[in-house]
Amino acid sequence: MSLYFLLLLASGGIPVLLSFDKRLRFYKQWKYVMPSIFIVAGLYIVFDVWFTKQGHWGFNSQYLSGINLFGLPLEECLFFVIIPYASIFLHESVLEYFPQLKINKKTSIVLVLILAVVSLIIAIMNTDRAYTFYILMKTATVLLLVLMTRSEVLCSFFITFLVILIPFMIVNGILTGSFIENEVVWYNNNENLGLRFFTIPVEDFAYAFSMLLFNLLIIEKLKNLY
Repeated sequence: MSLYFLLLLASGGIPVLLSFDKRLRFYKQWKYVMPSIFIVAGLYIVFDVWFTKQGHWGFNSQYLSGINLFGLPLEECLFFVIIPYASIFLHESVLEYFPQLKINKKTSIVLVLILAVVSLIIAIMNTDRAYTFYILMKTATVLLLVLMTRSEVLCSFFITFLVILIPFMIVNGILTGSFIENEVVWYNNNENLGLRFFTIPVEDFAYAFSMLLFNLLIIEKLKNLY
């Protein structure tokens, strides 16, 4: 069993089991969560395939199963299902036990505007760095969608994301080379800012933020339909 798969199994195993907890009953949200995960996964995988083909990043076969889908390691495809599931579960769990952990909507709107503008500025200043430009534009787009749809999801997500960052930094840290001899996922630093938090490219934090926020936005809209 590959190291990458073991990381995914460890990340998703406990959230799946706890989805049936009598208080959380997270399984009842699957009808909203799973469609959202697969929609967002599809969008992100398309770009993942393209960036891999362009050599902007790649994977170390030493830590993989050797099975490929769409030109990506199987583990990488599973990443876009398992990690969002675990993160959304953690988001909902925090809110279940600490429902008061929210910021007011006016503050949320101000933060969204600031982050969107900063993301756009950094993206425009780095059009020659493919990963930086791509993920900052995507982050700005998702933030603007939140504003346009008058979503309130960020009132809580600004707080819960700080909690999600703890397992994120452990898993992504290992994937990018922390605690192991070689990285599982390597990056072409010519296509990013070259700034890292330990071994994690700073763009990965925006990547996680935008992907999870996009999921939560879709979940919110699906709940409003039913």
